[in-house]
Amino acid sequence: MFKGIEASRGIGIGNICLVVEHDLSFETRHIDDTEAEKARLNSAIDRFKKKTAAMAESVRKNIGSKEAAIIEGHLTMISDPTMTGEMSKRIEKGQCAEAAVNAVCDMFIAMFGDMEDDMMKQRASDVSDIKNSLLKLLLGVKDVDISNVAPGTVIVVHELTPSMVSQIVRENVVGIITEAGGTTSHSAILARALEIPMVISVPGITDVVHDNETAIVDGIEGTVYINPPKQVIAQYARKREEFIKAQAELKNFFGKKTLTADGEEVELFCNIVTPQDAKKALECDGEGIGLFRTEFLFMDGTQLPTEDEQFKAYKEAVEIMGDRTVIIRTLDIGGDKDIPYLGLEKEENPFLGHRAIRYCLSNPDIYKMQLRGILRASAFGRVKIMIPMVTCLEEVRSVKALVEECKRELKAKGEDFDENIELGCMVETAAASLIADILAKEVDFFSIGTNDLTQYTMSVDRENANVAYLYSTFQPAVLRSIKNIIEAGKKEGIPVGMCGEAAANPLMIPLLISFGLTEYSVNPGFVLSARSIISKWSKADADALANKAMALATEAEVVALLKAEAK
Repeated sequence: MFKGIEASRGIGIGNICLVVEHDLSFETRHIDDTEAEKARLNSAIDRFKKKTAAMAESVRKNIGSKEAAIIEGHLTMISDPTMTGEMSKRIEKGQCAEAAVNAVCDMFIAMFGDMEDDMMKQRASDVSDIKNSLLKLLLGVKDVDISNVAPGTVIVVHELTPSMVSQIVRENVVGIITEAGGTTSHSAILARALEIPMVISVPGITDVVHDNETAIVDGIEGTVYINPPKQVIAQYARKREEFIKAQAELKNFFGKKTLTADGEEVELFCNIVTPQDAKKALECDGEGIGLFRTEFLFMDGTQLPTEDEQFKAYKEAVEIMGDRTVIIRTLDIGGDKDIPYLGLEKEENPFLGHRAIRYCLSNPDIYKMQLRGILRASAFGRVKIMIPMVTCLEEVRSVKALVEECKRELKAKGEDFDENIELGCMVETAAASLIADILAKEVDFFSIGTNDLTQYTMSVDRENANVAYLYSTFQPAVLRSIKNIIEAGKKEGIPVGMCGEAAANPLMIPLLISFGLTEYSVNPGFVLSARSIISKWSKADADALANKAMALATEAEVVALLKAEAK
């Protein structure tokens, strides 16, 4: 048995097809005729665009329009003059096209790959896919063809790319196993759209398997079995049937209110990155947007987005959601999110440095431009403003003062906005947790960011494999922090939401019900499963479980209890 990470839920049993990518190594050489070399690069880019457009059309036809937009995103990236311009500059200095493509793409891969936000990290994989496609065209290497695999195939590959997924014939592929990749990567999103069970980050799997061996892909637990005995195959065949039945039952929760077993209603919102993601939230029956990350506006270009550009993006999401709430988080940069044109100073420990609200308050002109854009969008729907990485009351008061300044400026221009727009804060630092009672008197709502709250509470870098074992929301210190935050909000009568990954975790949900969480914000694909789990727990049952869990001393004991009593 091999352990990985579940990326697309389901059980797959079939025969392995090991995908081995072609060697893309090349000999670096000095170029004298730079114009001819640039023409060679441009020819490869043109062919890439045509090929990618055809791929997107295939995905649109076989999967759907929103999934086709993922492939089309590669066209947007390669059309960015920053990327192609830098390639041309390197050729002008004598680099060959292959070296220019490799260096520029690696620069972007490193930039995106260093970010903590999984939504941004997926771009590193996209750029890697673009790089490999361009190098194949420049080197005359053909793509690996997985479009003709036999029915009942389990694909095993180092890293699945969106271009590979676009070749898959759904009826023939029953599972996917990779050594690399993330759960929010575009290839994982596409696999989920195809409803193919997928387990990622299985160390060394491509070195130990062979074509036609039997594999079980458990996309529920994140486990893989190679050449298992007959009794294990039979066990997983039953598990597969149970999963298919459960998935069919989830459809019964579409269009329903989110209610606990004893009828208490809570809100089930979605986390989004772009305005277009709001459509996905609606399609998945999200009741609102609990976290609209705004960094995409600043990271997708080569210069600061104007107030009008920001306003249009926020307005688009707000109009898509109609009368449903949209909580817009203000710019959260620094740490894992660098924006080159802003000239952020390099810091030894950026996660504890000049980032998020700290950067915004020291750059009020940039921040006010965003606040005015959000305020203007509030005239078109139910908008709330959320401040990231708060650590003290002064930060909240400073933001409130800037919001009032922006209101006066907009009034002077005759612009419409919601005069009573609500202002809340992310509670994602140990400091904010400890003064939650003070902050609750000053803001209109809380949203708990469990990813950072866990990181900062446990003093652990979740990207550091040596200490990753400490990164768990089920650590007693983190659970006590979450409980304290919710109780502080309840005492002051403000709603408390959660937009971290824990909000969708079936083991965490009963604890959150007991603590009194009023809003769960999850990735769109988890809306129905979260609603289903919430419906299984009454407040009394959740309280009984929470009392046991909060009396335990270790993370392992907490998880064992929650698994034993899971519904």
